[in-house]
Amino acid sequence: MATQATAQRRFSFLQIAITLQTLTIFLQAVSAGLLLTSSYGETLHGVGARVMYGASMLYVLAAVLAWKPGGGSPRPVWYASGFLVLASVQVVLGIAHIPSVHLPLGVLMVGLSVLALTRR
Repeated sequence: MATQATAQRRFSFLQIAITLQTLTIFLQAVSAGLLLTSSYGETLHGVGARVMYGASMLYVLAAVLAWKPGGGSPRPVWYASGFLVLASVQVVLGIAHIPSVHLPLGVLMVGLSVLALTRR
């Protein structure tokens, strides 16, 4: 019984991490629109990028904690790690002001995060 409760708690932490990541990425899309239309959009988008990156790191941590102690599938760790790589590329592209790749990658990240959220 204790094992089931522990597994459920890990599932919940992983679900929370994926939900947080999806929410922060969606808010990045909103702040990207504000970036184009308002004076405070750049600040909001920059702060949001840091929060989104932190949420991606939290997703990796949650995936590892759900996998390693319980002996579950390592697949969520690969998904989370891949997403962290995409987030890193996204940050570099944003800093370099390469919107021709930054924007489509952002759309892809929203889709992948929603997919990860619904697959859980």
